[in-house]
Amino acid sequence: MRRLIVPLSLIAMLAAPMMQIPLAAQTESKTLVVYTALPDSELPTYFGEFQKDTGIKIQYVRLSAGEVLARIKAEKGNPQASVWYGGSYDNFVAAAKDGLLETYQSPELVNIPKDFHDASGFANPFYVGAISFACNTEWFKRKGLPYPTSWDDLLKPEFKEQISMAHPGTSGTSYTILATIVQMRGEAGAWEYFRALNQNVRQYTKSGAAPPMDVGLGEAAIGITFSHDGLKPAFEGYPVALSFPKDGTGFEIGCVALIKGGAAKELANAKRFIDWTLSKRGQELFEPSKSFRLPVNRLAKAPGGAVDMNDLKVINYNAVWAGENRKRLVEEFTKTIAAQNNLK
Repeated sequence: MRRLIVPLSLIAMLAAPMMQIPLAAQTESKTLVVYTALPDSELPTYFGEFQKDTGIKIQYVRLSAGEVLARIKAEKGNPQASVWYGGSYDNFVAAAKDGLLETYQSPELVNIPKDFHDASGFANPFYVGAISFACNTEWFKRKGLPYPTSWDDLLKPEFKEQISMAHPGTSGTSYTILATIVQMRGEAGAWEYFRALNQNVRQYTKSGAAPPMDVGLGEAAIGITFSHDGLKPAFEGYPVALSFPKDGTGFEIGCVALIKGGAAKELANAKRFIDWTLSKRGQELFEPSKSFRLPVNRLAKAPGGAVDMNDLKVINYNAVWAGENRKRLVEEFTKTIAAQNNLK
């Protein structure tokens, strides 16, 4: 009988205690927890297509951008999500300032104009959109009035209690509105303006996507909103038309970012989701039946009917300044213009 000769090196390996493999390395996660500020109506498309492409299932919580920021801040010691998806760049600036985000810059940024890049390395841009006035066509026809075409037009007495606007304390859309007016008129002029506008506001809402639906349902004559949110009810057949302030309007750069301290087992999935979101594939899902957001990837086609920002008078909106001053400006608005009670 032949003797089996076992190398001493193998004997040593068998005798050594088994190495403990970290739990995160033992199981490849097939899920990803996301906080998102995009409307519920759009999310099944984006998340469903991502799962088809990758096999990774998204578990998400939908909140307005201001609420996402507040929630991530409250969970700073024990984050419950890995990605923040959607909302204006200035909200991400505020989050990064508070140490709530992890640096990550997608390789897809090579296809995105540098004007949209986050120099601090936290946020990844994937769409843009300008502030507009969504108008109920039936109300204006009945009243025989022209659509508003300036910020001062919104102060006219005929619009008393006919304007729907979100609260900047909860809504990224309305914080962009607030920061736009401050940058156009200075702080003293802005507070004077919002005190006058407050007389015409029917109700402040939580989400920036709510005002155009108020207009579509005939609950308000005018909704101040991003153009992509205003175009959605018009596409669905509601009596809504858009107008833009000729004296200048602000805009958002919508972003996605890693939440600091998110689950380690989801990190690879989170980066993969960000890359997919910035890709041509992800950005060409902004079709009219889902959204009118303008993609920023040069390779992606804009949805038909979307508003070309080159046709608008857009101010040199300083999103970094807006993010750094968010807390102070929101507190002043809440104190002197309107509290956050009973938001719709």
